[in-house]
Amino acid sequence: MIGTVLLVIQLAVTGVVGVYFFTQLRSQRKAQPAVKREGSKEMDKLLKMRGIHLSEPLSERVRPARFEDIIGQQEGVKALKVLLHGPNPQHVIIYGPPGIGKTCAARLALESAKLSQGTPFREDAPFVEMDATCVRFDERAIADPLLGSVHDPIYQGAGPLGVQGIPQPKPGAVTRAHGGVLFLDEIGELHPTQMNKLLKVLEDRKVSFESAYYNPEDTTTPRYIHEIFKKGMPADFRLIGATTRGPESLPPALRSRCMEIYFRALEPDEVSTIAAGAARRAGYEMGGEQAELVGKYASCGRDAVNIVQMAAGLAQLERRATITAGDIEWVADSSHFQPRPDQTARSAPEVGCVHGLAVYGSHQGAVMEIEAVAVPGAGKVTVTGIVEEEELGGEGHRMRRKSTARGSAENVATLLRRLGYGGPTMDLHINFPGGQPVDGPSAGVAMAVAACSALTGIEADGGTALTGEVSVRGEVKPVGGVPAKIEAARRAGLKRVLIPRANWQSRFKDIGIEVRPVDTLREAIGFMLGDAGCAPADGGKILTLEPLAAKAIE
Repeated sequence: MIGTVLLVIQLAVTGVVGVYFFTQLRSQRKAQPAVKREGSKEMDKLLKMRGIHLSEPLSERVRPARFEDIIGQQEGVKALKVLLHGPNPQHVIIYGPPGIGKTCAARLALESAKLSQGTPFREDAPFVEMDATCVRFDERAIADPLLGSVHDPIYQGAGPLGVQGIPQPKPGAVTRAHGGVLFLDEIGELHPTQMNKLLKVLEDRKVSFESAYYNPEDTTTPRYIHEIFKKGMPADFRLIGATTRGPESLPPALRSRCMEIYFRALEPDEVSTIAAGAARRAGYEMGGEQAELVGKYASCGRDAVNIVQMAAGLAQLERRATITAGDIEWVADSSHFQPRPDQTARSAPEVGCVHGLAVYGSHQGAVMEIEAVAVPGAGKVTVTGIVEEEELGGEGHRMRRKSTARGSAENVATLLRRLGYGGPTMDLHINFPGGQPVDGPSAGVAMAVAACSALTGIEADGGTALTGEVSVRGEVKPVGGVPAKIEAARRAGLKRVLIPRANWQSRFKDIGIEVRPVDTLREAIGFMLGDAGCAPADGGKILTLEPLAAKAIE
């Protein structure tokens, strides 16, 4: 009796389950045609969208296709080729302002490296490009487009393997770049956690994955997944990172693994060349004067192309085939482009005025005037202009210190008195006109010569620029950015540059401007003011030249 009841119950349950599955199967069959119709409709829309194309942007049409098309970066391109060619390519970080060809140079460097002797890059070596500012970071590591992630079976859309409880590793950009180059634009913007993981990948040349759902003894797990969890996902590539930040903003651990290359900012004539090429490719005529005008307003190649494109649009609106100066000025005014400051230096000798050299922005050299005046007083030193102060220390402990430029001015005053210039009754006023921020000790020699000229009333050579730190003992110490400073002096039309002897390089012998190394402040004063400007120290006794200073004031 009981057995009969159980059998009836079992048959009833089986019937209910069978009816349920039959109903589900029937509903799925009915839904399939609707799904197919919807999918077909969306596919038609997608194909229709793919058939619509706008004209190619001018910025893409003028994109460099050869190394020769990259304007103004011959040294940077050469260094990049050196680091990627041959049997041992290196990781690279490229510094430089935007719109000067860093991405194009990296892509062309890989194509060139494939043809070099002994290269490990194969013909099909990939070039994978990512923007670090757009790389999503998830602390749970559910998705990581840069390094890769594991799709655990608990996540939606895990697929057939997920139904079986098998975790699935998903490769990231580092694996897609295996055997080639991974280009990370704006690498300085990468999340710190991702940066640390990337450093580990660079070290191990593989990506290691972990999952609580992985069972190494599960025989149903595919072999390739066992292989990935045991040995990692291959990620042997060369990293090329580009950044508009300074080196100090990048982690030291990353910098120690990479060689560093600097792409400099473009000069106005180089920007003009890019503008002329863009107008030509756009099908418009533009004269040399108009191209120079673009170079006056644009700071990089991208800005030049944008100005030309907008000016060409204005010409087209007015049914003209020529871009005029008025078009460019209208674009500059409507887009608020500011003209570049004129770097032409005055070469006439003046009392108390010399040309100093500075580096700003992306290692750009600049010529700046330094002027000094001596007046009767009590030995006070005043420094005006934008002379920055410095903040040191991290969170919880910060301190501010006097600018090294201001400290250099005080050192200069002490040294000049020791050498016999001025006295306790003379005040010095040193000024940095022009509104450009000044910091660092590299203006020390220039300040000392300007002050000496003001105290003696002797005109300083106006065709020479100076750079170098000066010690209280009168020695000229080395400074940074000397090549960029020399180039700035050359472009400003100056005849020569005085630099610390420790910064001297043999290649300075033939670079279009005379470069003279000096060891002491006496040498610099003697060259800038002549023999009359050199006052010998009387055994360390302070000599006063106040009559000469008074004459200069008159």
